[in-house]
Amino acid sequence: MGRSTVGPMVLSHGGEPWRAAGQAARRTVERAPGPAPDKASSDADRAAARRAGRRAERITGGAQELDQRLTDLLRGGLAAADRPGYGLWEETAARMVDAQAPGLAGRVRGLGAIPDSAPGWPGRLLEECALLRLLDSAWLGRDRLPGPLAATVRTRVGLTSSAEGTAVRDRWLVLAQYDIPDGRIVTRRTWLYGRGSGRVSLLLSYGAPGRAPARALPVGTVVDAEVTPYPGGGGLRGELGQQFGEPLATTAPPPGGTTADALAAYGRALRDDPWLDAWPVTLREVIPAPSGVGWQLVGAADGSALPVAPSALSRPGLWKLVALSGGGPVTVFGECGHRGFDPLAAWCAGTSDDEAPSAAVALT
Repeated sequence: MGRSTVGPMVLSHGGEPWRAAGQAARRTVERAPGPAPDKASSDADRAAARRAGRRAERITGGAQELDQRLTDLLRGGLAAADRPGYGLWEETAARMVDAQAPGLAGRVRGLGAIPDSAPGWPGRLLEECALLRLLDSAWLGRDRLPGPLAATVRTRVGLTSSAEGTAVRDRWLVLAQYDIPDGRIVTRRTWLYGRGSGRVSLLLSYGAPGRAPARALPVGTVVDAEVTPYPGGGGLRGELGQQFGEPLATTAPPPGGTTADALAAYGRALRDDPWLDAWPVTLREVIPAPSGVGWQLVGAADGSALPVAPSALSRPGLWKLVALSGGGPVTVFGECGHRGFDPLAAWCAGTSDDEAPSAAVALT
């Protein structure tokens, strides 16, 4: 599976460094003794708007430089990208950090890991450069984008936002939870499924290196709570609000579909977020089976198959899944993307009509 390459690309190694626009002119404001609360609030709002404007200008300058560097990269050819000591990626990533665009910086660093990583790497590098160029162009033309897509672009370049949707109270099933080291912080990702709403929500929390983030929800439990969605990103990310009672254990898995359903769901999500690496899905009644040098999940009913993502092949969770299945069908929750399916949790069906399904088994 691969994502389609998007248009000609373009990043400049030797382009003129971007220059941030000059600071906005300061105005002297006459202040009467003891300003009214509403005036103090409006002053704070204006100051925040000025800061946001200055940051947007920096990001725009960085995006323009990134466009030039991508252009030079393609004009010179991708063959030079695997030279020892080739410093384009780190240098460009540092420029994006200076431009206060951590999302762009992270994607640039990701390009540096592709050369010589596996056979066919030039095609993969070209594809990722295309997606980076698309994000770069989307930021520069964000004023012409629909509101939800513009929110996604702001999130992708690294601008933070606050949860601002309507809080949804539900009985949320904890599907998966795992930590990802990310430089100086550890990111904890927690997937929830709303039993009543049918919504899937992603909680993100952060901790210092060597210390797990504070929030921990056991996989396979149900928590009665409110979750407020963030804008953009396909509406997946949420913020956990008030909880009503303690989490309760359950053996009931979330509803699932076929491998074809999973691919269709990922395809629909890409329309709203072209930079999406994977989409949360639950596969019902699939059997893990070896396939060449890897593994795949085969539908027990229709025989359709979905390859297991390479990143999951070296994790012990894959062998937990194989042992849990024992050659029989299981329900598996994970992330389905262009590199395959990454299994995160599984439930085994009972062996008889009177036997309940097993509790969730975490595969991370």
